[in-house]
Amino acid sequence: MFSKSCNYAIKASIFIAQNSLEEKRVGFVAIAKEIESPEAFTAKILQILVRAGIIESVKGVNGGFSIPKNKIATTYLVAIVDAIDGDSVFHGCGLGLAQCSETQPCPVHDKFKVIREALAHMLKTTNLEELALGIKSGETFLKH
Repeated sequence: MFSKSCNYAIKASIFIAQNSLEEKRVGFVAIAKEIESPEAFTAKILQILVRAGIIESVKGVNGGFSIPKNKIATTYLVAIVDAIDGDSVFHGCGLGLAQCSETQPCPVHDKFKVIREALAHMLKTTNLEELALGIKSGETFLKH
């Protein structure tokens, strides 16, 4: 449902949030390793997230990427998805038809609409803090 870039961006943001909760910055090489993404690709994704104001970057010896602690609980997945993939996940046809609409629905239109609405709700109500805490507690995982 999301692009590969968006999947990596979400994983990277969760990993950065997890470290930020412990007041640590993390470098892009460590992020790439954790999310199992090529370093150059990870660097480009992180640049987009910095420009979107989702994460912060500090250069230098003690540098790296972080999210201000007070912002982790108010950063929702929808912001990450919007920064990387735009709002296409909220629109468009489930079969990829250009002319699908309420008045000219494709065969899966009504069923896909329900899924899209549920996905939108999840993205708008799920924040980085809850996801990072789930990993910290061992309830969830970024990789196996």
